[in-house]
Amino acid sequence: MQVAMVAGGAGFIGSHLCRQLLTKGYKVICVDNLLTGSPQNIQKLQEDKNFTFLNHDITCCLPEDLQPDFIFHLASPASPNEKSKISYLTFPVATMMANTKGTLELLQLAKKCGAKFLFASTSEVYGEPLEHPQNEEYRGNVSTIGPRSVYDESKRFGETLTSYFWRKEGVDARIIRIFNTYGPYMQKEDGRVVSNFITQALEDKSLTIYGDGSQTRSFCYVSDMVEGIMRTMFSDNTKGEVINLGNPSEKTVLELAHFVKELVDSGSEIAHEDLPMDDPTQRNPDITKAKRLLDWAPTVSIEEGIKKTIEYFKSLQA
Repeated sequence: MQVAMVAGGAGFIGSHLCRQLLTKGYKVICVDNLLTGSPQNIQKLQEDKNFTFLNHDITCCLPEDLQPDFIFHLASPASPNEKSKISYLTFPVATMMANTKGTLELLQLAKKCGAKFLFASTSEVYGEPLEHPQNEEYRGNVSTIGPRSVYDESKRFGETLTSYFWRKEGVDARIIRIFNTYGPYMQKEDGRVVSNFITQALEDKSLTIYGDGSQTRSFCYVSDMVEGIMRTMFSDNTKGEVINLGNPSEKTVLELAHFVKELVDSGSEIAHEDLPMDDPTQRNPDITKAKRLLDWAPTVSIEEGIKKTIEYFKSLQA
C-alpha cells in the first residue's frame, strides 16, 4: 500500500484530502501542529487503521522513519482576516516559516525517499493583478513589504524552493496555485468571506463587507479542489508544472453577500468596513492548463456548494 503524507492535514482542505486519499486506498500520514488546523476535522479519520496523525511542526526536523511515496504540502495559515484567531496576520512568523523552512524540510524528505511532491501555493502570488484572468505565466504585482506579504512572499519563495528542487535536485515536484475555496469543515472563526457571511447570516448579524464590495472572487467548492489536487499529484505529466486550481465563475463580494443572505433566508443587513491594505480587487483563475493537463474543471455550482456549506454550519449550531 502506497503512503501519502499530508502536511497540514488537519486543516480545511487538508482534512478533505486525507479523507479522499483513504477512500482511494492510500495509507495516510497527517502531519499538523494544530496551530490553525482542527482536531475535529480528523477525529473520525483516526478510526481508520490506514490513517496516522503526527502532531509535529514541519519546520523542525522530521522523524527519520517517515517513508512516504507522496508528499502534499498544505501546511500554512491561510486566512487574511486580521480579526481571525487563525489568520496568517495573527501568526506571521509561523506562516513565513511554514512556507520556507517547512517547504525545505519536506523537499529534502522527498529527495531522500524518492517521493513525489506537491506544493500548495496560492492565487495571492499574483497580488493586485494587472492581467485578468490570471494564468500561470503572469508573474504578479505583489508588495514585498505590505502586511499580506508574510503570506504572499513566503508562498512565492516556497515556489522558488520547489522549482529549484525539480530543476537541480531531481525531485518529482509540482506547484498548484489555489484560488478561493469553501465548503464543510471551514472553521467559523477563520475569517474568510464565505464562512463569515454564512455565520453572520445564520445569527442574523450584519454581513461585513470590506470596501464597497465590488472586488471579485472566484469560489471553488472543496470537493472540486481536492479532485484537482489529486489529479495534479497522480498524473504522469505534471513534474515541473505550475497549475492554477479554482473556479473561473466570478462574483463580486457584494453579490455573494446577497446570495448567502437569500439562501439562509436571513434578515441580516449589509455593513461596510474599510478595505484592508493590499486587498486585491480582482481574482479569477485561467484554468486552461488544468483542463489540458488534468482534464479537470469544477463541477459543483456555487448554489449547490453554498447550500451544502450552510447545512454544515447549521449542524454546528445543533
